[in-house]
Amino acid sequence: MVAIIGENSGTELSDFLVPFSILSESGAADVAALSSRPGPVETFTDLGAPGFRFLAQSTLDAFDASHPEGADYVVVPAMRETPEALRWLKRQAEAGATLVSICNGALIVADTGLMKDRRATAHWSTESHRLEHHADIRWVKNARYVADGNWVSSAGVSAALPLSIALVEAMAGRASAASLAARLGLADWSAKHDSDAFHPRLGVNAWALAEVVYANRWLHEADAFSLPLSAGLDEAALALTADAYSSTGRSRAYLVAASPAPLSTRHGLTVLPDPPARQAAAAALPALQVGAAQPGKALDGALADIAARYGRSTAFGVAQVFEYPNFKD
Repeated sequence: MVAIIGENSGTELSDFLVPFSILSESGAADVAALSSRPGPVETFTDLGAPGFRFLAQSTLDAFDASHPEGADYVVVPAMRETPEALRWLKRQAEAGATLVSICNGALIVADTGLMKDRRATAHWSTESHRLEHHADIRWVKNARYVADGNWVSSAGVSAALPLSIALVEAMAGRASAASLAARLGLADWSAKHDSDAFHPRLGVNAWALAEVVYANRWLHEADAFSLPLSAGLDEAALALTADAYSSTGRSRAYLVAASPAPLSTRHGLTVLPDPPARQAAAAALPALQVGAAQPGKALDGALADIAARYGRSTAFGVAQVFEYPNFKD
């Protein structure tokens, strides 16, 4: 049993949907998408722009009632931290669950106070913060994911892809993981990584990062792109595409559907199209393509198109923010 927790008031889009999609597709586990409370989960992108809304499959309280023994794994994305979520994670860990943090979800797991002396990693940008505020944890650099006891942690957003396959390997074996990775278009899910390469360095990546974090917002009006939403879309492909375009500093992706009615994704999440007024703002520009390629290649496709529209420097900046090693300037 794998539970993926989301906070209604704010959850990072890809951190939640990528592991949900891959673990659900694997068939290696029962996967439950949970929200803190009833109602929509508001998402945000890696640079904090608004994402889209979805309805989880259950709530923390309902999960506790139906699974008093708890989950085997609990996936913790970057999200707004609440006392209720910390208490729930503590109960799950104390009942035997392995906590799996995605990106800066590691800061939430660290705040449970249960992980003293554990080895862990997170997004490169929070390294100084982690060393200062959680000095009792052994923070590891240059690894896409780290497992130590009942805590598995991953680096920046894109590390959710290989980590999810590694979890399938742990649950179902190497052959199952390899078969799934091939279907999804992921050639490698090893923990090898160079996190130091993503820190800003003059003449290497500093300008690209400055573009997406600052300069593009100052120098350009944001384009509004439509993401056509239809029933059965893969959650990972949808999330990574929306997240990438809304992290350029020059564009925002809106979910556009034929009607305002909620739609069910490939693995049973209910996604809510953006309101009509937002959809109208996106109608002037060509629609982005979602789900045409394998989910594991969705980020490659989005970055290639961003490079064609806005230049390789902006695309490289998004890759740096996502801590994605497969796109070079």
